[in-house]
Amino acid sequence: MSLKGRDVVSAKDLSRGEVELLIDEAERLRDMLKYERPLHIANGKVVMTVFLEPSTRTRLSFQYAATYLGALAMDFGATEISSIQKGESFEDTMRMVDGYGPDAIVLRQSVPGNAAKAAEICSSPVINAGDGANEHPTQALLDVYTIRRELGRIDGVSVGIMGDLRYGRTVKSLSLMLDKFNGVRIFYIAPKALQIRQDVLNELRNVKSELVENVEEVAKELDVLYVTRIQKERFADPSEYERLKGSYNINRKLLEGLPRIPIIMHPLPRVDELSPDVDQLPQAKYFEQAKNGLYMRMALLKEVLGI
Repeated sequence: MSLKGRDVVSAKDLSRGEVELLIDEAERLRDMLKYERPLHIANGKVVMTVFLEPSTRTRLSFQYAATYLGALAMDFGATEISSIQKGESFEDTMRMVDGYGPDAIVLRQSVPGNAAKAAEICSSPVINAGDGANEHPTQALLDVYTIRRELGRIDGVSVGIMGDLRYGRTVKSLSLMLDKFNGVRIFYIAPKALQIRQDVLNELRNVKSELVENVEEVAKELDVLYVTRIQKERFADPSEYERLKGSYNINRKLLEGLPRIPIIMHPLPRVDELSPDVDQLPQAKYFEQAKNGLYMRMALLKEVLGI
């Protein structure tokens, strides 16, 4: 079981065994970093980050991950100062990036399916850091890593995924990642206009899923409440966004009124769907979740680089 030289463009590209291997490796690297930084195990390797869509956590965590492994982290830079502004095609841009011979390319862009297209074009392994409203597999990896760290297991957990389930790429990837485990239940919590797409449900084989509109309906069932923001940038009609924004909010008063408070996760950034007054609750795990992304992405890069 080796990920060396492999593309990772979808949560479906990884087996359960590979996900568990990455979780264990992330834990090992976390411990190693307590004593040494950088680790110098990827000396001579080059990781190129190509972010053609805004990002904070994903871009920085991949750059830190490469650096802490000892690799050279090269960044494509802002699209505003690249030849994309001159009309260069996505395909030509990726051929150019690949031509410099990086050992891995971490790609984010806004067109669903372009990560898979890049993987076909490039001889270097391509890691999908988000392709529009399609997928975000490394976010799903750090999500299940967080669940395992907090609950000690992934099998048998009940997860409420709340918010913009129609456009949220993290929702699809997390659903596919959880589908690799046994006895998992997912409650999709959203207004009807933002509910999970049928094409995502059609891909699930193992999880039991249920669609509901309010968290109170299923609160006593939940081990995890995974909150997502409304994806303003995905709406073709701005008036639809204006109509739906603020249609749900998780705050401390609501949570303390539930039969029990599940751990609270969020891929971030948040807007108004998750109140800052939740931050001090012991169940609030979203900043720890973001931190976990560093270790998981180190593990993934280590395995893809074959070091």
